[in-house]
Amino acid sequence: ITHSTVTDNRTTSNMYRAFLGPFTPTVIMMFTLKDASDWWNLLNDTPIWQDRIFRGIALLYGLVAIVAMMQLFRIQQRVPEYGWTTQKVFHFLNFVVNAVRCLIFVFRRDITHLKQEILQHILLDVPSLAFFTTYALLVLFWAEIYYQARAVSTDCLRPTFYTVNGIIYAIQIALWLVIWWKPVRVMVILSKMFFAGVCLFAALGFLLYGGRLFLMLQRFPVESKGRRKKLQEANICQTVGYVTSICFTCFLIRSFM
Repeated sequence: ITHSTVTDNRTTSNMYRAFLGPFTPTVIMMFTLKDASDWWNLLNDTPIWQDRIFRGIALLYGLVAIVAMMQLFRIQQRVPEYGWTTQKVFHFLNFVVNAVRCLIFVFRRDITHLKQEILQHILLDVPSLAFFTTYALLVLFWAEIYYQARAVSTDCLRPTFYTVNGIIYAIQIALWLVIWWKPVRVMVILSKMFFAGVCLFAALGFLLYGGRLFLMLQRFPVESKGRRKKLQEANICQTVGYVTSICFTCFLIRSFM
C-alpha cells in the first residue's frame, strides 16, 4: 500500500464526511460490505490465492480422510470378528470420498484444463454421489436401530437402500451420456438440479429417521436394558440430535446452492 493510496482513501473519507456528516452505523456497514466485496473479488481473480485456497481445502479433506481411516482401524481392532459392518463401511466410504476430494482440489487446475468437458463433470460429480451414498448409509443405520428397537422387521430397508442408490446412479450416468453426446448448457443445469433434488432427499431422510431415533431415545426409561443396548450399538446416539441437525442443515443448504 503506497502513501498516495492512503492519502486518496483519507480524501475520499473526508469527502463523505463533508456530504454525510459523522459516520453513522449504516454508512460504516456500507463501507464494510464494499470492502469485503472488493477483498473477495481480489482473491477470486488472483490465481495464487485460488491455489492457496484449494490447497487449504485439500488439506482439510485430507485430515477428515485420515480421521475416518483411523476410526475404521479402531473399530476393526475392537471387533474384528464381525466383518464389514455398517459402521465399518460408513467410515471406509467416508475415507474414500474425502481422499478423492482431497486429490481433486490438489489437481483442480489440471482437471479444469481437461479437453473433454464430460470428464470434468464426472470427476466432480462422482465424489458428490459417493458422499450421498455414505450418509444415506448412516440414515440406513439409524433406521435399522429405530425399527429393531420397536420390534419391526427391517428386511426391506437394505433392498430399498440399494434400489434408491441404483436409480440415482443410473439417472446420473444417463445425464452424463446426454451431456457427452450433446453438451448443451440446459443439460448441465438439469444435472445440477437433479443432484440438488438428491441432496433434498437426503436431508428429509436425516430429518425423518434421525428425528425419530432421537425422540425414541428420549422416551426410553434410563434403566431400560434395551436403551442401553441400542446406545452401545449406535455408538453416536447420545449426540444423534446434533448430528441430525447438522446433516439436515448441510444437505438442505446444498440443495439450494
